[in-house]
Amino acid sequence: MILFRKPNLLAVAAAAVALLAGPASAQLARNSDAPVDITADELEVLNTQCLSIWRGSAEALQDNARLRANVLKTFFQVTSTTRTGSTASVNCGDLIRIEADGEVFYVTPEQRVRGRNAVYDAASETITVTGDVVAAQGQNVLRGDRLVINVSTGQAQMHTNVKGRGKPGRVRGVFYPEKQQQSQRR
Repeated sequence: MILFRKPNLLAVAAAAVALLAGPASAQLARNSDAPVDITADELEVLNTQCLSIWRGSAEALQDNARLRANVLKTFFQVTSTTRTGSTASVNCGDLIRIEADGEVFYVTPEQRVRGRNAVYDAASETITVTGDVVAAQGQNVLRGDRLVINVSTGQAQMHTNVKGRGKPGRVRGVFYPEKQQQSQRR
């Protein structure tokens, strides 16, 4: 386990190797091959688990998409493990998922989404945002408990566990006619 607080060239090199293997295959932005650029106040790397934990105003950027949270955890595929005596060396591959916790924001030029937690799954190219989710596009606002966005197609589904007319907590949307939105932009 490496805890990043002061510059340590060996630790920085180990983190760079672990991180460069997979983020290019990730797709936070629609149809993007751009690299994923992650910043935070602190980074902890668990090499044997192919896990990096970014803490403190963590932010992942790709092209024109941004995933921001208090903590971002990046999980990479373990490709091989080599043992030399009592020491184990692990090689990490492609990004599997990113978990975001605490004040999560996913922002693209078309939409803004806020929630308490999120998981980006690289295999399905989806971001699932949970916990009092609010999604906005222009003036239009959608609320629910769980939003699943396919980042490659842009399709999304909002869910809630509340069922039945008149019950608070159901999926709710407020949509403004295009004509009204255009007049308010002027």
